[in-house]
Amino acid sequence: MLLPGVLGVGTVGGALVGPGLGVGTVAGALVGSVAVLVALHSLAVRRTAGLAAAGGVCAVLVVIGTAFAAGAPVRTVAGLALQAAGLAAVVWVMGRSRRRRRSRRAAAAAYRARSAAVPRLAAGTERARLMAELHDVAAHRLTGIVVSAAAATRLPDPELAVEAARHAAEAGRQAVAELDRLAGASEPMTLEDIDALVAEHGHLDYRRAAAAVPPQVAELGYRRAAAAVPPQVAELGYRRAAAAVPPQVADLAYRVVREALTNATRHAAGASRVRIDALPGELAVTVTDSGGTPAAAGLGTGNGLAGLRAAVRSAGGSLRAGPKDGGWEVRAVIPVAPEAAPYALPTRRGGGWRGSSALDGTLVVLAIALSLGANLLPGDDLDPFASAGAGALLAVLFGLHALPLWWRRNASRRSLVVALATLMTWLGLDMAGWPGPPISDTFLWCWWVELALVYAIGACRAGARDWLAPAAVAGCGGLALVSGDGITGDRPAAWLVLALALALPAWAAWASGRFVAARRRRRGTALARERDLLERDAAMAATAERRRIVGGLRRTARRHAQRVVDGAEAGDLEVVLAEAKAGLSALRELLAQAREREVSDDPPPTVDGIAALAARRGGAARYVGIRRPLSPDAEATAYEAARELLAEGTAVTVIFLDGGVMVSGRSPTGPVVRRRLRAFADAADGTLTIADDGAAQVWLPEVFLP
Repeated sequence: MLLPGVLGVGTVGGALVGPGLGVGTVAGALVGSVAVLVALHSLAVRRTAGLAAAGGVCAVLVVIGTAFAAGAPVRTVAGLALQAAGLAAVVWVMGRSRRRRRSRRAAAAAYRARSAAVPRLAAGTERARLMAELHDVAAHRLTGIVVSAAAATRLPDPELAVEAARHAAEAGRQAVAELDRLAGASEPMTLEDIDALVAEHGHLDYRRAAAAVPPQVAELGYRRAAAAVPPQVAELGYRRAAAAVPPQVADLAYRVVREALTNATRHAAGASRVRIDALPGELAVTVTDSGGTPAAAGLGTGNGLAGLRAAVRSAGGSLRAGPKDGGWEVRAVIPVAPEAAPYALPTRRGGGWRGSSALDGTLVVLAIALSLGANLLPGDDLDPFASAGAGALLAVLFGLHALPLWWRRNASRRSLVVALATLMTWLGLDMAGWPGPPISDTFLWCWWVELALVYAIGACRAGARDWLAPAAVAGCGGLALVSGDGITGDRPAAWLVLALALALPAWAAWASGRFVAARRRRRGTALARERDLLERDAAMAATAERRRIVGGLRRTARRHAQRVVDGAEAGDLEVVLAEAKAGLSALRELLAQAREREVSDDPPPTVDGIAALAARRGGAARYVGIRRPLSPDAEATAYEAARELLAEGTAVTVIFLDGGVMVSGRSPTGPVVRRRLRAFADAADGTLTIADDGAAQVWLPEVFLP
């Protein structure tokens, strides 16, 4: 698309310089101009912003070259270049706007087409949460009961049996309580909770080790040592070199230690070692066992480490588990962020020349091109640039009049004041007899700037006195026009007539802005209602899934846990062991049923769906910043960006920022994938940034153009 525009842009130069220099025919120039404008517009619609801008720059350069080749003076060339740049900028921003609209419509259509899957995703997320808690909490308790009860039943030691029954009763009651509050929120963890967990497992580890040796050895050695030394020292080495960490980090470290020690209790008979080290900006958790004989067969569920690895990766850390020195080691490294500022949000987002900023910048370029460029071209009137001082002052006036368009959204009232003050300054220069063009001759040519600012006030502001803006524009415009030499007679009456005439388009521009603002509010209300209905359906689906799982727990695992308590209180370890094993079997069955209920189709294109997509690809998703509802197109766009960044086993981070969302991860491999991702981000008026270390950031703004 770029080559036809470059080849045909010479006719644009012919159209611009032909009337003054006699170059080309008017008909041929018009045809060529239209062809080039269509080519530039198509380039802006179908290609990235940089490539389309390069096409516009090439068009302007060819106009300059054509004018120089025709022998035009430098001043004429400058005027032609300004007008060509203004025309190219308008075509560029029109093409970009169409590209953005197409992208938004496609994203919103994809979102609505898959919106029915949002409740299923909510149910699946709740199911996964409950299953993870079941595995981490209830299975942990029941495993300890099985190990201690099995050890006591194998050893003819009444005292040991009494101790095992006491432990079973206590752990069983804890399991029942934890199952009862499964759907509720838990208290935040601390590193001291890990101390208590290790101490508990140290006692269990001693009992399990005692069961693995002859009774007389246990009688003379292990029990006596355990009575004199803290339980965790007997068979469980523990060292914590970290004082305090944020609750979310402590909670994750607690899960790592609990899962690793529970697995060691299930599958090994040797001693275990736990280390918690404070690294620069990280917390390292290492749990190692020396291997040995499993305490009992069939105690595991098979999902613990996989779920734990996903949780650690979602927090930005890493988890490694594997054999070491005849045993097994689990090591997790978790980032530790300051509590006051848990995440460092990026401040440099780029892309300021896209989206709404592009439109504002284009209006500034167009205003300068139409005003200053037209005055640079030769004409029959008095040359405003005959004096260098007058020419410089004229350029400053045109610039001051155009620049307020850049701030028309964020400071529309002040921008209008600056534009009107420039007009009144120009009027004062006319009255002082300056040699430049009078404001009455140039006002009608450039007062569309005031109309654009009045429109912005109506679209972006809702003040009680904003209706005064059209009146101010009409009044100042009437003063500019009535100051001309063509007005004779009663000037106050002429000013009143002219002001009333100018008030009609000014009020129309303000009313148009108000209409657009009202339509945007109605659209936002409709989107909010649609989102609320979808969130309600998702909440109902999650609640129904929670009730289903809790109902199954009450019929199975909780019933077995309560029977464990009853058997322990009666001193019947055979019942305790059988019911604890039955409870673990029930949990395994529930987990298997949960896996069977997993939906096989792709997650819905939403921000929440990114986590499900990452889990399916063996990766993880992390969310940073204050979660807030996004528009349907923004939700789907963020999901597609994450899909491009998510390779097998990688992780993505979704960062909520003011005005948009950023999706970051590892840069895709291969130039084709990178070009596709760059084009995808560009179509959403966003940017793709790839650092030297391969980290990629996709900035996706929420664009609302007034």
